[in-house]
Amino acid sequence: MRIGLIAPPWLTVPPEGYGGTEGVVDLLARGLAELGHEVLLAAAAGSTSPVTRVPGSLPPAARHLGRSQEELRHVLNAYAQLRGVEIIHDHTLAGPLLRRAGYRIPVVSTAHNAMDAVFRPVYAAISQHAALVAVSRHQAATATGVAVCRVIHHGIDASEIPVGGGTGGHACFLGRMHPNKGVLTAIRVARRAGVPLRIAAKVQSAGEREYFEQVIRPELGGDIEYVGELRAGEKFALLGGALALLNPLQWDEPFGMVMIEAMATGTPVLCTSRGAAPEIVRDGVTGFIRDTTPALAAALAECANLNRADCRRAAETTFSARRMVREYLEFYGQCVAGKHRPPAVGARGTAGP
Repeated sequence: MRIGLIAPPWLTVPPEGYGGTEGVVDLLARGLAELGHEVLLAAAAGSTSPVTRVPGSLPPAARHLGRSQEELRHVLNAYAQLRGVEIIHDHTLAGPLLRRAGYRIPVVSTAHNAMDAVFRPVYAAISQHAALVAVSRHQAATATGVAVCRVIHHGIDASEIPVGGGTGGHACFLGRMHPNKGVLTAIRVARRAGVPLRIAAKVQSAGEREYFEQVIRPELGGDIEYVGELRAGEKFALLGGALALLNPLQWDEPFGMVMIEAMATGTPVLCTSRGAAPEIVRDGVTGFIRDTTPALAAALAECANLNRADCRRAAETTFSARRMVREYLEFYGQCVAGKHRPPAVGARGTAGP
C-alpha cells in the first residue's frame, strides 16, 4: 500500500525527548516500511524517521503547542502533498476535518486525547469525516456520541530497549510536570514507603513551571530528586534501574506509553485505576493497581517480588509495535475496501482527489 502518515507539528518524529504521539508515529512508519509498504510522512522539519518525508514542513512548533494556525498550516501542506496515496492516517486534530472539503482518500484518525468535555465534540465531528480509532477500551467507552470504529492499543519496539536489573535502589516517575500526572502523590508514596524517588519530568508550559516551583520544588531534597527531562538512553537507564515506576494518575489518561516503556525494561508499574491503566498493568503480575497513598506505598514494597521477565514479556507481545502495525494494516485494508466509510463520504456535492 501507499500510506500517508501525518504527525502533529509540535515535535520531530521521533521526538528527542518526551513525546508519546510522535514516538508512536515513528514506530508505525518504520513498521509499515519494514513490511514493504511505501510510507510518506508529514512531520516537522528535522524529523529523522527513516521513511520518505513530504516537502514543505515547518520546524517544530513546540513553543506554540496547541495554536490552531500552526496546526492548520502543517495539515494543509500535508494533505496537498499526500494526494497520491491510498490512505491517510492522521494524528492531528485539525487534519481529519478537511474531509469537509470532500477529500475522497480514506482517512484514519487516532484519538490521542481523552474523551472529555473539551475533546469529545471535536472527535464527534472528526468521526463524521474519518474512521476513528481509540487507543484504549476505556477511551472508547467514554466516547458518548462519537463513532469509534476500532480500538488499537499503542505498541513499543522492545528490541531497542535494554532490560534493567532494578538494582538502582530507587523508584522513578516519568511524565509531564502537571498535577494530573500524579507527581506529588508519587513523592508522598515514596516517602511513606521509605524508597528514594527519581523524578524525570518535562517542564515546558508556564503552568508546568509554576506548578514545579510552587508545589514540587519545596518537596525535593533527601531521597526525592528531580533529574530533569531525559533523552531516550538516559530514560531507559533510569527505568531499568528502578524498583518500580510510580504512575499514580489523577486523571483518565487515554493510554500511557511510559507504562509499557517501563515494562520493556523489566520494571513493574505502580498505578491508580484511572483511564487505560487497568488495560495495561496486570495487577500482581506486571505491577500493582491501588487507589490510595497508603495502599500504593504498601504495594511499592511488594514490587521487588514481581518477576521482571513477565513485565518484559508483556512489552514484547501484548504491547509490541509489530502487533500495533499489524492491527492498523488490517484496519487500513478495511477502510480502503469501504467497510468503515464515514457518513459524510460520498455525500452529494463533494469533490476532491
